[in-house]
Amino acid sequence: MPLFLNEDQTALQDTIRDFVGENAPVKHMRALRDAKDPTGFSRDLWKSFAEMGFTGILIGEDAGGLGMGHVEAGVVLEEIGRNLSPSPFLTTAVAAVEALKGTAHADRWFPGILSGDTVAALAIDEQAKHRDSVALKAERSGNGFRLTGKKQFVTHGHVADLLIVAARTAGGADDAEGVTLFAIPKDAAKLTATPERLADSSIAARLDFDGVEVDADAVIGEIDAGRSPLDRLLRAGRTGASAELLGVGGGAMDMTIGYLKQRKQFGTTIGSFQALQHRAAHLYSEMEVARAAVLKGQQLLDAGSDAADTAVSVAKAMTAMATTLAVQEGVQMHGGIGMTDEYDIGFYMKRGRVLAEMFGDANFHADRIARAAGY
Repeated sequence: MPLFLNEDQTALQDTIRDFVGENAPVKHMRALRDAKDPTGFSRDLWKSFAEMGFTGILIGEDAGGLGMGHVEAGVVLEEIGRNLSPSPFLTTAVAAVEALKGTAHADRWFPGILSGDTVAALAIDEQAKHRDSVALKAERSGNGFRLTGKKQFVTHGHVADLLIVAARTAGGADDAEGVTLFAIPKDAAKLTATPERLADSSIAARLDFDGVEVDADAVIGEIDAGRSPLDRLLRAGRTGASAELLGVGGGAMDMTIGYLKQRKQFGTTIGSFQALQHRAAHLYSEMEVARAAVLKGQQLLDAGSDAADTAVSVAKAMTAMATTLAVQEGVQMHGGIGMTDEYDIGFYMKRGRVLAEMFGDANFHADRIARAAGY
């Protein structure tokens, strides 16, 4: 598989670049932050994404979507990252859609996602760091289940219409089996969402399930066999987050290179200094390696390859490291002013930090790859 976009994918890139650049540039994020917007994103913008067809990029044509793949979803996410656009695209149109595919829940929730009326949130994490463990309990209650426990770092969890919740129906917290995935509407009784603003000004929620009652129809897939849809969700989310990280790193790099070409010291542009040229060249090479890793992961995921899982972890680890380098070099090469609110470069650092942690940081995925290799 060639590690570059084909003609159709390049045309999509041009379309989404113009759309996001015009409708959701960095100043859009600034405006939401400065207004202390309680939602964390613009619902009007989400509707605009739907009108352009982007929310259905992974939904099959038979269900009214575009029937595209993760490469195309990544094209959209890269531009979202480049512009720091607050959007539920990753959680809703990518991760949630993958979890719901092939289940009865698709018929219920896909129309709302396609129209831009539905936002989904992923209640997966329970600890300070992303881990594979699931401790939230789902106990049998009548014809359904009673959910008790807590989740955290649930992006858009305070305003989502749909919550996809990983719960423990058998075994211990670290057991691979005994996990069940549930689709829970926002108005479920005894469910409390406490929103908190993250470092990048996005909003995630802490969820408290105090005996939330759901019927058996809420189960996604099969009882005790939720690892399959959960793994689909995680692979899609990790690949999507990698693509968005690529956009954040690329945006920071472009901004830094532009600054090096304009800023003058001692009567000459600082971009002519050899030391900075070497650092810029190193950054470019690291970003290109990360780009290749992301595209490979997307292609293998679209092909249904057994190697996709490892490739996705490689992509997530590589983009986390490359983007961290991009934003750190960006702030440093901007000098002291890079630490101020006047310049956008600091916002790229904050967004990159949050995305690097989402669905597992570089260390998590390096360990995951090593374990899979028998170390």
